[in-house]
Amino acid sequence: MKMTLHLCKQRPPSSRSSLSKTSALIPQCSVLYFALCFMLLAPCLSAWAQQPGKLFRIGILDPSTASGSAVVWDALRQELSKLGWIEGKNLAIESRFNENKGQDRLAELAADLVRLKVDLIVVPGAPALAARDATTAIPIVMIFTPDPVALGLIASLARPGGNVTGLASLAPELNTKRLEVLKEVVPKLARVGLLRRPVANAGQDLQVKELRLAAQALKLKLEEIETQLDAKGLEDAFQTAKQKQVGAIMTTALRSFFAERKRIVELAGKYRLPVIYSQKEYVDEGGLMSYGADGADQYRLAAVYVDKILKGAKPADLPLQQATKFEFIINLKAAMQIGLTIPPNVLARADRVIR
Repeated sequence: MKMTLHLCKQRPPSSRSSLSKTSALIPQCSVLYFALCFMLLAPCLSAWAQQPGKLFRIGILDPSTASGSAVVWDALRQELSKLGWIEGKNLAIESRFNENKGQDRLAELAADLVRLKVDLIVVPGAPALAARDATTAIPIVMIFTPDPVALGLIASLARPGGNVTGLASLAPELNTKRLEVLKEVVPKLARVGLLRRPVANAGQDLQVKELRLAAQALKLKLEEIETQLDAKGLEDAFQTAKQKQVGAIMTTALRSFFAERKRIVELAGKYRLPVIYSQKEYVDEGGLMSYGADGADQYRLAAVYVDKILKGAKPADLPLQQATKFEFIINLKAAMQIGLTIPPNVLARADRVIR
């Protein structure tokens, strides 16, 4: 604006010729003035163009239960709200929970979201495959998905290349670390029970493959226990673990187990079995130990992807993120309840100790 005023400032005309020259300058000054004003207002005009008119709809596709997963989806909703996406105003959320009913039902729910023509689908873990199989046009934001390149979901972490992007999980590698911690914590550990789902799950298969190799390297016997997720199924799984004389237990890092974390923690205490979990929410329910990324934080990061895509970004151009910060949490109250002493060197490495 200062430059415009400077350009327009002329000496008073002393002759008809000078007046003519001055008159010629006035249109030029006006053009410069309006050009600069437009440059200053352009970002505002762009923002106004993105303002309401349209109600965006996103779909949530979750393989587990609504009640068991509420804590992480609430984190996503809260972050979306901070980013300006208000349910009922400019955003609608269509949630579909599979209630652990298997792949066929999951595929039906994914197809249902596609029929609704949602603007975007958010899905945790390997079930992103069901969403991708249902559509290659609707953007998909995945969360905690193990090795999405190996699963065939994306071309690479840096350049996804299709309609899928989001957050990748290091579940196979982290499971190996959890197994190492169990061996340190439990004296003379020889057998570890692994609770796993009996249904086909590409993400679980990757984890189990890695755990078998890790157990062999650590000279541990891995007892794989297929587990149903109702009350009787989980009770049977812990009874089987006792029968197999395992010294500790872990589960595959699946959303279905996460949703049943309260019951799993209670059974671990009942059968006096040390368990290391994949997320801190298990410890929040009274579990012994957890090592992994902050689950709620991952959902907040997923909200950033949703925000960018709804504003026009293409999934193919958004590089995937992997968690870089992991928390090791120990609950000494839970250790005392099962008569376990945590070695001082392990306690010293914990990010948080509950006493």
